[in-house]
Formats: sequence, structure tokens, C-alpha cells
Amino acid sequence: MPTPHPRRPRTRLLAATTLALAAFSLTACNSGASGVQDAGAAPTRDASSAPDAAPGTAAGPGSGPTDTTGRTGKGSAATTPEKHHTIAGPHAPDRRVPCTAANTRITATSVQRPLNHMLLTVANTGSTLCDLPGYPIVRFENAQSVPPVIEDTKPQAVVSLRPGAKGYAGVVLSAGDGSGGAGYPARTLQIGFPGSNAMADAALTTGEVHVDNALRVTYWQSDPANALE
Repeated sequence: MPTPHPRRPRTRLLAATTLALAAFSLTACNSGASGVQDAGAAPTRDASSAPDAAPGTAAGPGSGPTDTTGRTGKGSAATTPEKHHTIAGPHAPDRRVPCTAANTRITATSVQRPLNHMLLTVANTGSTLCDLPGYPIVRFENAQSVPPVIEDTKPQAVVSLRPGAKGYAGVVLSAGDGSGGAGYPARTLQIGFPGSNAMADAALTTGEVHVDNALRVTYWQSDPANALE
């Protein structure tokens, strides 16, 4: 009868299995400690490459830079419109003044046509626009009164003179048919302006003129032809 082999105890098999599992665990731990990185891990990024604003905080409409007044602009600082101050020139209406003896120069010239007429020329010597309202106040030497105006010579608008510009008025010195009386010679002439008591000396280019009771003047004109009609 064969002799039976003795059975290997089960405890030895369990011990061998336990040793194998422990060896495998030790190998895995050593691999992690040696710096091996999981292929699925996200790469790291340096701080210098980070965006200026955090995700989710993008600027929306109206959230641009704010100016000193508290208003916001789109991409640029808001600006306050500048106020432009206009400096009035010498011809501005609000700077015009009346023409007077102080800002004018006057000459008196006898003319060949019409007969017995004289042309007054007034020049603006000031620095601003001046107005010539009405007609000249004419005062000849030894005159008892100033001559009246010829009403139908009134212009449609007041004559205005820019600096250096000239205005004109005509003077009827005497009647050609003798109906103005004997008359008298005059060697001096002064011109006045409405609203002012000052008189300006006017140079008589002929030195002397003959006047009588027919003496008349026209309104101030912008054209010498209109003053001698």
C-alpha cells in the first residue's frame, strides 16, 4: 500500500501571498517618491503671464475710465468741451460809437458842379466804427444861425464809418439867381454833430466862400455823388 504524501500546510500559502502584495505596494510607493508626475495633471503658469483681469470680470459698456467730473468714457477719459471766447473786433456793433469832433477830420471843398456847392468830407480817425446820424451842423464865420437840411436827401440808413473810411455831405452856399440876398464872405467853418456840443474846424480848401440866405445842407451820405445831387 503506497505511502501517502503529507499536505503542505495552508498557512504557508497565505504567508507567501501576503509577502507578494507587500512587495508590490512598496514598489508603487517608491515610484511616486522619485518625482514621476501623472500625465493628466494641468501644467503650471508663471505669474507674469497671468491676464490683467480675473476671469469673469471683463469690462462692460460704460465701465471705461472715469474723468474728474465722474463721467465715464469708452476706452478714453471724458473731456469737458472748451469755451471759446470771441474777442470783438473794431467793427463789432457793440463797439460802435457816434462820430464826433474828437474822432474825425473834416475838409470842405468847393466844386464846379453844381454851381455854388461845397462838399464836406469827414474821415473816421478813431479805432472803432462810428455812426453819422442826421446831418452836419454847419457854422460859417459871422453866421447868425445854422442852415436847415434838405429833407429829400435823407438816406435809408444811418451812415457808419469804419476806421479810415469817409462820409460826405453837400452844402448849398448861395442862390445862383440872387434870391438869397446880398450874402457875405466866410473864411472859417466849423462842423458839429448831433448829440455833441463840440465843434470841429473844417479846412476851407479855397480859403474863402460866399454864402447867403439860401444856405442849405444835405444829410450825411456814404457816396459823394449823392451829396451833390
